[in-house]
Amino acid sequence: MTTATVPLSPGPHPGPGLRESAVSDPAITLSWDELAGEIRQAQRTGLCAHPIRLKGRIDAIDLATGELRSMYDTAAEPGGVLQVACGNRRESACPACSAVYKRDARQLVRAGLTGGKGIPETVASHPCVFATFTAPSFGPVHSRRQRGRTVLPCRPRRDAARRACPHGRDISYPRRHPEGDPLLGRALCPDCHDYTAAVLFNAHAGDLWKRFLTYLPRHLARHAGLTQRQLRRQAAVRFVKVAEAQARGVIHYHAVIRLDAPGDTYQPPGPGFTTTLLDQAIRTAAAAVRYPVGPDTDHPNAPSLTLRFGPQIDVRPIRRNDDSQLPATGRELPPHAVGNYIAKYATKDIEIPRLPPGRITTRHDLDALRCPAHYQKMITTAWQLGGGPLTPGKRPSRLCRWAHQLGHGGHFLSKSQRYSVTFTQLRRARTDHRKQQRHPQGQHDPWGRPLDETVVLVLSTWTYDGPAHTITPAAELALTSADRARAHD
Repeated sequence: MTTATVPLSPGPHPGPGLRESAVSDPAITLSWDELAGEIRQAQRTGLCAHPIRLKGRIDAIDLATGELRSMYDTAAEPGGVLQVACGNRRESACPACSAVYKRDARQLVRAGLTGGKGIPETVASHPCVFATFTAPSFGPVHSRRQRGRTVLPCRPRRDAARRACPHGRDISYPRRHPEGDPLLGRALCPDCHDYTAAVLFNAHAGDLWKRFLTYLPRHLARHAGLTQRQLRRQAAVRFVKVAEAQARGVIHYHAVIRLDAPGDTYQPPGPGFTTTLLDQAIRTAAAAVRYPVGPDTDHPNAPSLTLRFGPQIDVRPIRRNDDSQLPATGRELPPHAVGNYIAKYATKDIEIPRLPPGRITTRHDLDALRCPAHYQKMITTAWQLGGGPLTPGKRPSRLCRWAHQLGHGGHFLSKSQRYSVTFTQLRRARTDHRKQQRHPQGQHDPWGRPLDETVVLVLSTWTYDGPAHTITPAAELALTSADRARAHD
């Protein structure tokens, strides 16, 4: 019998490939039929790295006669289970599922810029900008400054008297940081850095954004010379935003903000509303936002302080035509560049080496931290502000639950209801497309009739059977195929 040898290892690895020898690894021998079945099973999950196993069946009941017949049963699948994709959006957790999420995010953003997916193309003419909201400074950190393509010194200080901080440390750094320098984002003086304010900013960045959305229509009406009631009759704010963690460990937002007419018809706003007017309103509203915090159930040990956005609010118009010009050649941004940029950060994790992969539950987890000292301090501060050690039977505070994420627990992508399509609509369209591919003549019930839910009642019964282990031949084949596909792309 013709066979294929597949190497097995305790976890995923880039090699050896299917055509390479695996003398040092234990191996399993499969027939070509079994190999083809494993590949089909892996392809069903989209080459997911951590698929989920399900057991169950789908039955149909004829409403006229009450007869019950089976439409599908996982007992016919290899191993008696159906493997489905994990659906994780994080690229570090599952590259295959995050790639699907990234493509959906790109389509969601671009539909609100140029139309499509049920959105009229006339939205391309609406006032629309790409805005970046940063956090204020919490202390001097290593940064990579550029002027054009020239990299500038990090923190040059000509005056020797100003080189020392109040704690006696030299906070000047005349060197130029290369890209990816591990020093980037680290505090020059840990005692000068306000870790408490930085963690609380991460925890309440979403509240700052909500307050900004409240202030923006008021400032838009003020700049347009209208009352708020008149504004509500002529314009409405639509947006999509994504959160990105800076090297210093603090969250900032990238957002597409568009003006439409009120309602769900995606018509242009009233006369007089321009991109310049929207730009001015965004800058003044962001500068006016304040959010006071103090001790509460989420952070019982927090001091009383007021949070705000940083002064560097970058607002850039989005070009109406989507040509091939590079986004760095002018101030205006093309829609495809904005969509790619937001989709990139929708699946990106906080890029910090040795950051804890899961939640911190005990003091021992804090003592076992191996990430750089700057981020250890942020995690420890979040843990202490959240109440510290957990008591049995008591739910941990929100800040303790998200201490491993430096205090930020919000979703990394959000949108207004009528900006464009939703992830649910995109996934449903993809499911319908796959059904059309699988059943070109239309899906039929067990009696051979076109499937009609008014005639047949479809019952689905599923149970969770645990995760699919990465040491199975299917997982090894999936990972190898995914690696080769990414290398080919």
